[in-house]
Amino acid sequence: MKIIGLISDTHGFIDPAIYTYFENCDEIWHAGDIGECPEFKELREFKTFRAVFGNIDTHERQYLYPENVICEIEGLKFLITHIAGSPPKLSARVKKIIKENQIAVLICGHSHIVKVVKDPLVVYINPGAAGKQGFHHQRTIMRMHVENKKIVNLELIDLGKR
Repeated sequence: MKIIGLISDTHGFIDPAIYTYFENCDEIWHAGDIGECPEFKELREFKTFRAVFGNIDTHERQYLYPENVICEIEGLKFLITHIAGSPPKLSARVKKIIKENQIAVLICGHSHIVKVVKDPLVVYINPGAAGKQGFHHQRTIMRMHVENKKIVNLELIDLGKR
């Protein structure tokens, strides 16, 4: 079993509580809008780290991180991207990637809205926003447990008010 910490839309703010919540995670996946902050290097070095750039990220971040990450964990194929649309209206770009790569789970950010949907095409997961900028009221992250080609547990973690 692998435990993955899911985070998005930090916008330059890394809550120290994240380290406690992600202590038992094997990896951390950041779904974009990282922003500029000195603490980001610590998060990146804390665990195996995968990230994509978001629409607020600088050209430097866009050089360091791709627009999309495709990976397989415990036999399950994932796509991580920042902007994907939302079921049932996923973007044409994302639909194409999902179909061409037989993606089972889509992890994205951008909307700042926590959402988990089992769409006919893919399981859609947006962990919400962990940062302090945006219209969201609560800051959130998720922990996902993956085992034998299945998500066996998905936890929403409330980091408090924005």
